[in-house]
Amino acid sequence: DAQWEILAGLLPEPACRRPSGGRPERHHRRAIIDAIFYLVDNGVKWRALPVDFPPWATVYGFHARWSDNLTVIELTGRLRAALRVAHGRQPDPTAGCIDAQSVSETAEATVPKTTSGFDPHKRVNGRKRHILVDTLGLLIAVHVTAADTHDRDGASPLLHTAAAVGVRHLWADKAYRGDLVTRTRDNLGITIEIATEPSKGKGFQVVPRRWVVERTFAWISRRRRCARDYERLPDHHEAIVYWAAIIQMSRRQAHMTYHKPQHQVQKQALYKKR
Repeated sequence: DAQWEILAGLLPEPACRRPSGGRPERHHRRAIIDAIFYLVDNGVKWRALPVDFPPWATVYGFHARWSDNLTVIELTGRLRAALRVAHGRQPDPTAGCIDAQSVSETAEATVPKTTSGFDPHKRVNGRKRHILVDTLGLLIAVHVTAADTHDRDGASPLLHTAAAVGVRHLWADKAYRGDLVTRTRDNLGITIEIATEPSKGKGFQVVPRRWVVERTFAWISRRRRCARDYERLPDHHEAIVYWAAIIQMSRRQAHMTYHKPQHQVQKQALYKKR
């Protein structure tokens, strides 16, 4: 209920309420969102959606339409801004992290060869998702390519998105070294800082700043639809990643908004009396 209360006001207005007019929607928007969340979180096929949800073709139609008109990107941006404000940050980030992750394609051969490749470094046959996050690990943008695409080549769309939202500093790993750092600084006004690994020692050691984006990959991979690549189109894989981020951010915001510690509630009530 708390999640839906947050998402209800962020979804686009139904066509029947617009000046251009349109047919009223047969199914409630909450049922559509629940079905998309179920598919992303559990990794089922579209045709395998339980009968408790609207017909799979209807749910897929909303998914495709909201992907084409950039609704998922706008929804992700609004949730990210609200969470940043709740954490005492500015709505728009000025710094972030960038990285790439190779994902194996499914054995059902749904990924065509034209958009697939082999990553010899990670030994993964499939696709590679390049993501841009802020310093809290909240998703800003994602770009999906074949797995044999180098990290520097796949970063170009993300860097232009970073410049558009106001990001001026990025942390990255050594795969982004080279002329990309110079070109990004000269053309986009963004400085890329290569995060160096700490001095070698026993056991696992966290790489400064880079752990933020690695944690985001962990958040995304928790959704079974993102554990492997099941999408025929790269754009739909990007949309699934955005939905995974929407699930994570809406749950986090609902917890912060509707499950505040008792001492915070008492403090706010005292402030209102004053």
